[in-house]
Amino acid sequence: MKNILFFFLFSTALFAQQNFQELSYDEFLGYVKKYHPLVKSANLQISNAQANLMMARGAFDPRIEVDFDKKQFKDQEYYSVLNSSFKIPTWYGIEIKAGFENNEGIYLNPENTVPNQGLTSLGITVPLGQGLLINQRMADLRMAKIQISLSQNEQKLQAIGILYEASIAYFNWKKNYSEVVLYENYLKNATVRFDGIASLIANGDKAAIDAVEARIIVNNRTLNLEEARLKLIKSKLELSNFLWLENNVPLELQDNIIPEVNLEKTIQQTLKTNDLTTTVPSIDNHPKINALENKVAILQVERKLKANQLLPKIDLGYSYINEPSYFDDATFNNYKVGLNFYFPLFLRKERGSLKLADFKIQDTQFNLNLERLQLTNKINAQQNEIASVTRQKKIITDLVSDNQAMLVSEERLFSFGESSIFLINTRENNLVGAQLSQINIDNRYFISNAELFKVLANLD
Repeated sequence: MKNILFFFLFSTALFAQQNFQELSYDEFLGYVKKYHPLVKSANLQISNAQANLMMARGAFDPRIEVDFDKKQFKDQEYYSVLNSSFKIPTWYGIEIKAGFENNEGIYLNPENTVPNQGLTSLGITVPLGQGLLINQRMADLRMAKIQISLSQNEQKLQAIGILYEASIAYFNWKKNYSEVVLYENYLKNATVRFDGIASLIANGDKAAIDAVEARIIVNNRTLNLEEARLKLIKSKLELSNFLWLENNVPLELQDNIIPEVNLEKTIQQTLKTNDLTTTVPSIDNHPKINALENKVAILQVERKLKANQLLPKIDLGYSYINEPSYFDDATFNNYKVGLNFYFPLFLRKERGSLKLADFKIQDTQFNLNLERLQLTNKINAQQNEIASVTRQKKIITDLVSDNQAMLVSEERLFSFGESSIFLINTRENNLVGAQLSQINIDNRYFISNAELFKVLANLD
């Protein structure tokens, strides 16, 4: 790849002194994987999921709370109330709390009266119904962990899609390049033939009409070549959209860079499809399947949270209280106990939310089952297509060979004076058509392998 980079960065004048350099398909995909901006943006999905996981874990962070309220009027302190606490949330909804109160004032509420040194407390709050086995912060943390796996699978699918689009651009570039080379060769042949006919006409060995016939084929070949060059320029610009360097620096394909000549021998090895054209691979670890399974897992966590809301909300709290100087003398005779109970009689909101959660899981499960079937059928279809195109490649190779033999034979007859320019052009047109079909079938073979790679979604 470093050699290719050398050719990208230096001027065209320097390239003129060099031979043509292949940009192999494998090297091209290496650039796309490493430097393409959309592949980098796919990595941001992982960072977002990790940030969400950090936020979810923040719900379990210890926290300090301070509440201070003071009122003074006409040089009299009505009240001064200080209530501070240190809370530690735990996994199963249990919360541990340490607190300190120090209140004073002539108009202090009697229930806030504490000893002169203040009042310390150490307690625990336990949910006995909702929130014990699962609560919002537990659900958020579980879903955030699953989201990381979901983002990894979605990133893989996005990268596969980019590589597929880049591959199509490369194949189109190769196809158009092959057509340009084909028309350049036939334009040279037509020009040589026209010059030869002109010489024979000048010597009186051929009729002048033969020059018109030869000039027609020269002009046709020139027109074909010009159109092919235009298509090649467009495909090179399209291919350049996928070529980048570090720091998001775009690259433009230079004129001396050509596609891989023997791509049909290496494409299956590059895409790792050589062992998968006949056997049906397992789709259990397919990123689409894994992503849908992750979505089902997230919905199941949400369902557990909805089901937990059918339980009554019962929070039981106990705090041991004492003066700071006597805190070590724990008799547990000084305490505060609280009980909160909440339970809607009909639970219509909660039951409705649970049904919606069930419907979402059912719908996603249907999509998962459908995706399994579709992936299996797509893999089978691509395997059949590759096998069919491989057979077509053999047939078109024979057609090209036969048309070449017919053209050679016709040219020999022409040298003996037993044929005409018209028949030679006809034979040559048939050969050109067969070779163009061969280029198209080769391109279809490349695309079929890329589509199998896309369906399998295997980056390893």
